[in-house]
Amino acid sequence: MSKPSVAEVRSGGQPEGIKERTNEEHWAGRLYMRDLSPYVSTVFVRLGVPPNPITYLMMAFGVLAGVVVAFGGLWSAILAAVMVQVYLLLDCSDGEVARYTGRTSVAGIYLDRIGHYVSEIALLIGLGIRAQGEFEAGGWVILGMAAALGVALIKAETDNVVVARAKAGLPEKISDAAMDPRSSGLSLARRLASVLKVHRVIQAVELSLLVVVVAVVDAFLGDLTATRILVAVCAFVGALMSAAHFVSVVASRRLE
Repeated sequence: MSKPSVAEVRSGGQPEGIKERTNEEHWAGRLYMRDLSPYVSTVFVRLGVPPNPITYLMMAFGVLAGVVVAFGGLWSAILAAVMVQVYLLLDCSDGEVARYTGRTSVAGIYLDRIGHYVSEIALLIGLGIRAQGEFEAGGWVILGMAAALGVALIKAETDNVVVARAKAGLPEKISDAAMDPRSSGLSLARRLASVLKVHRVIQAVELSLLVVVVAVVDAFLGDLTATRILVAVCAFVGALMSAAHFVSVVASRRLE
């Protein structure tokens, strides 16, 4: 076990159907990261690194991406995007190492969730500072913080479904039928939102790539117009999706 092969770690660390978990597996994981992560996971296993320190490292890269993006300029945007890719890689690896070594734990799940919270919040706050153009309080910083609050609310709404069900003695697993709102109109709106995937604008991987795009536009225009538009869009999407997600939860059978 001290010198496992990549194939062994892949087999033990990636359960069958992991790429098909559409509600839990990021598209980048399905597209390429789950093919790359076993190589890194194998190194961690061979070095005897436990899964939780990998999760802490994931957090560090996620938060540092937000710090880096705040400095402005094209190269900071590119560096932040690279750091988010490392964050995603480590997010895959910590679970793979935990499953392969049999060291899965409640603490590991908790740390992983917190890692997603702080990383996406940091990136949006960093984007707001970037749009402000200088390290001081201002309207764009507040707008970035508003977008970050929207992200936190969406995640809290999702996680608290599990908390509420656990406290009520209900099973964690929810059927697909229970996920749909009772109202046909709300159900249609939920499916439309799922197709349009507007929520991805405020997720770390997609947002980091959008930051690079707007940084290129800003460099061409010589101002911060594109970055400021992106911050405004993120704040709008955060507010819209947090409200819509709350309505979707309480109007469904997820809490029954």
